[in-house]
Parts: sequence; C-alpha cells; structure tokens
Amino acid sequence: MDLCGGIDEAGRGPVIGPLVIGCVVLDNEGRERLAELNVRDSKRVSPKRRTKLEPEIKKHAIEWSMRIINPAEIDRLRKKHSLNAIEAAKTAEIITSMNTIPATIYLDAVDNGASHYRDRVLNYINSLNDEFIIPNIISEHKADDRYIEVAAASILAKVERDRIIESIKIEHGDFGSGYPSDEKTSEFIRNLLKTGRIPDFVRKSWNTLEKSKQTRLGDY
Repeated sequence: MDLCGGIDEAGRGPVIGPLVIGCVVLDNEGRERLAELNVRDSKRVSPKRRTKLEPEIKKHAIEWSMRIINPAEIDRLRKKHSLNAIEAAKTAEIITSMNTIPATIYLDAVDNGASHYRDRVLNYINSLNDEFIIPNIISEHKADDRYIEVAAASILAKVERDRIIESIKIEHGDFGSGYPSDEKTSEFIRNLLKTGRIPDFVRKSWNTLEKSKQTRLGDY
C-alpha cells in the first residue's frame, strides 16, 4: 500500500473570507477510484461538480484534514510574516499532525522557487517537532495539475471555503467574488468603510482596504 499525500489551498488572494488548506492521503486503490471520477484541480471543475466530488474524496481517502485560517489570524500573523510563510507554517502543522504518515507528500509551491517553499516547510516542521520523521516532500508549481492527491486536496479546500463564503453572503449580502479586482467586492468594502466598522470576515491587512480608505478620504 503506497501512501501519498497532497496539500493545497484555496483563498490566498481574496480580501474577504478565510484561507483554507486541505490535505488528502491516498493509497493505490484510492488514486484509481478518484482517477475514475476524473478528479482534477478545483479550478478546472465546476462548483456543482466540486460539491459532488467532496464526499467521494473523503470516502476514498486514507486520511484527510483541513486548516482554516480566518482573516483575524491572517492579519495578526502578517504583522511579522509573509503569506507564503504563513501557509508554509500551517502546512507543517498539518504534516506533523497526520495520523498516517505517507511515503511522499506533494505540495503545490507558493514561493517563486519551489525548492525554497519546501525548505520553508521543512524548517517549520523541525521547529514544531525536531524528532518528527519527515517523509519525502516534493514541492512543485502546478502540482495540482500533476498529482491527484493535490487536486483532491484543492477540491476539499475550495468547497469548504465556498461553504464559508456562502454563509457570510446569507448574513451580509452579495459581495461578489471577494477578490480585490472584483468591482462588486470593492464597492462592498467601500460601503463597509462608510459604516465605520469592518467585520471580522474582512482581511484588514490587505492593500485593497487601505486603498479604499484613501479613496474615501479623498472624497471629502
């Protein structure tokens, strides 16, 4: 039984909502079953299809897990760390907390240098537990296109984040995609600023918020 794991995230760029990191461990049978289901990177799968695949991935995985990093935690950590470093630290937490340690873990690299991202993760693992027996870790760009374990992890992360986003919209109204480039999102942020209160689901450390503040001040 050749166990391999994959780790990927959803929600790095948005100004609204959490960053979610997913992990999936598969054996040979699980890989074959998910391949039959045509599991691919979440960006290549429709929202409806992702929702249908989520329980199938969980069913056929030897183990799966997620880390949800809410906006307040992101803002706090970004005072000292880059988003890449934050993701590497959370990835290390996932790896060291696994119940089953796979022979190989594939990471979708977020640093410009894939090997540099691997080194970041290794350093965080050692800082968490210097006696932890580290599996073979392979960090590559576009790993979600190459390894079904990473593709499966990306789907779990995306579905979980979408679920959280929808719950926010139900309570606070439609704010679009949540990405800074979305005009609907930008308008939503500007309207929040007029109230003088920024809710916890908004990332206050994002440049989008600061630019919106400056724009609002310029209106007066």
